[in-house]
Amino acid sequence: MQCFALTLDHHVAHLVLNRPEAMNTMHPLFWRELDEVLTQLHRDGAARALVISSTGKHFSAGMALETFSGAIQMDDQSPEGRAAIFDLLTDMQATFTKLETLRIPVIAAIQGGCIGGAVDMATACCIRYATADAFFCIQEINIGMVADVGTLQRLPKLVPLAVVKELAYTGRRLPAHKAQTYGLVNEVFDTAEAMRAAALQCAAEIAAKPPVAIWGTKQAVNYARDHSVDDSLRQMGWLQGAIWSNAHVREAVTAMKEKRSAGFPALAALGSFREAP
Repeated sequence: MQCFALTLDHHVAHLVLNRPEAMNTMHPLFWRELDEVLTQLHRDGAARALVISSTGKHFSAGMALETFSGAIQMDDQSPEGRAAIFDLLTDMQATFTKLETLRIPVIAAIQGGCIGGAVDMATACCIRYATADAFFCIQEINIGMVADVGTLQRLPKLVPLAVVKELAYTGRRLPAHKAQTYGLVNEVFDTAEAMRAAALQCAAEIAAKPPVAIWGTKQAVNYARDHSVDDSLRQMGWLQGAIWSNAHVREAVTAMKEKRSAGFPALAALGSFREAP
C-alpha cells in the first residue's frame, strides 16, 4: 500500500496513515486502499481489534482538494451528472461504514488536525484517543459544501446536538480537551507516543476476550444506538441465543482464577460470493 502501513501483532491490527508530507489527505488511492484493507480484515478473522493511527503533524487534513478538479468530477450541469454525485458519495460513505460494521472494534489514535473527511472517518470508529494538541474541524462548510460522508449522521450520536450544529455551521475547531468533555474523545494524552501505546494496550485487552463475544457486544451496542430499548432488548435475546458458549464462560472464569491468559477461537474466516469455488 502507498497510503497506509499495516501490521498484525498478537491479534491486534495496526493501520497507519503514512503520507505525512501530504498531511495524510484522502484521494482516490486512499479510498481504494482503505476499502481493500478493511474488507480483508473483516474476512480473514485473524485480527481481534484494529488501531488506526497516523504520522506527521496531523492525523489527516481530509479530502485532497485537487481531487475535485482531477480524478473526481462533480457534474452539477445535468440531472444525470447530479445523479452520479449521489452514487459517488454512496460509494465513499460505504468505505467508512465498513469501520462501523467491521467484525472487530476500531480505535482511532488522533494527533494534530482531524479535519473534514477525517472527522467522517473518526466518528465511524468505536473509541477515540487524542493528543493534547489534536482538534476536530468540520472543514466542508469552510469550502462551501455540506459534510457528506458521515459526520452529520454520526456526530449527533456522540455529542450534544447543539455542539454539532455550532461546529457544522461555523467550521470552528474543537480542541481535544473540549472534545473529551463532550464524550467524543475517550482520553487525551500529552504525546503521540503515549497515545498510541494506550490505544494498542486497549486493543490488546480487547483481543484477549472471546472474539465472538466482542463481535456480539459491538452488534448490540450499535443496534441499541439506533433503536428503542424494547427493540434492542429483543435483539439482544436473539443475539445471545445465537452466540452463547458455556465453554467460553468456563475458560474465562478458569483463566481468571488461575491468573493466566485465556484462549479462545478466532472468528471464522469469511468466504466471498465473488470467489470461484
